[in-house]
Amino acid sequence: MSDLDPAAPLDEIEGPLDAAQFEALRQAMRPRVIRGLVSDWPLVAAARSGDREVVNYLLEQPPTRKVGAIAAPASQGGRFFYNPEMTGFNFHFGRGALDVFLADLLRASEVEDPPALAVQSEDIGELLPHVAAANRLTLLPHVRPRIWIGNRIQVAPHYDLKENVACCVAGRRRFTVFPPDQTPNLYPGPLELTPAGTPVSMVDPASPDLERYPRYADAWQQAASAVLEPGDAIYLPYGWWHGVDSLEAVSILVNYWWNDAERPLQGAPHDALLHAILALRHLPPEQRRIWRDRLDYYVFEDGSGAGAHLPPQAQGVLGQPDEALFARIREMLRRAIG
Repeated sequence: MSDLDPAAPLDEIEGPLDAAQFEALRQAMRPRVIRGLVSDWPLVAAARSGDREVVNYLLEQPPTRKVGAIAAPASQGGRFFYNPEMTGFNFHFGRGALDVFLADLLRASEVEDPPALAVQSEDIGELLPHVAAANRLTLLPHVRPRIWIGNRIQVAPHYDLKENVACCVAGRRRFTVFPPDQTPNLYPGPLELTPAGTPVSMVDPASPDLERYPRYADAWQQAASAVLEPGDAIYLPYGWWHGVDSLEAVSILVNYWWNDAERPLQGAPHDALLHAILALRHLPPEQRRIWRDRLDYYVFEDGSGAGAHLPPQAQGVLGQPDEALFARIREMLRRAIG
């Protein structure tokens, strides 16, 4: 299958960080492990006392609502992925009480070959207000934290269209990251059927099949990896691929997603990608080359090109971005698409 060397170690810094240090980290636009960023959280202290202790801490006050959960049979080895036919997934989804899920998780921790279990991306402020209030990340006061709970599971490499600070609070987690430009070498799955909202790599990092996916060896040359202990965190810039392996029978992570570049009424880039596939992908090669040049000029230039030679009142959709401009473009699109 493969005989790849271990991934390079991820760069690390020691926490805590002040606002200036955090901004410098963001400006570098590289993933970085932040050791001890949330080591003072009561949630981390409870986790260090044991699995039952951290479960008891979460349930000190009743959850406010039910949660979504996924489960895969033990035969899947903890990997949440597609079914063999790629008509769906190898896991099942359901909704239920958090205390029931946590009881199941503790029971599974005593089983030699347990099923894979996970509660993913639940808003802590809504679900467990007492936990959110006592465990805060002061660097991101405007971002609502989300909680991820499970056992020894593997999340396929994928990317988020946001920045991310992910804090390991119980159990260890291994993060393996790839730069955004490695997308062709990671063999993304379907756009419209995804386990995690954005496409995932079809390659199994634990056992990559280089005969089927030969360019993955090139992606691996650019990969970096680190294991987070409870209290550690990782910063992931916008668009970076990352796979996550939970290494313990009870594993909890709290993450913060945000995108300061989003503006009211601004279109979603993923929607633009789908429209480009509809409008451009199936043109003849010579026409696609022309439209690649047009997109470079109108979309991907550095801001000093398209429309700069026109007076402001004549720049139209190339003018300064605001809600009125975005609303005008949306109306043009509605008329064009019909």
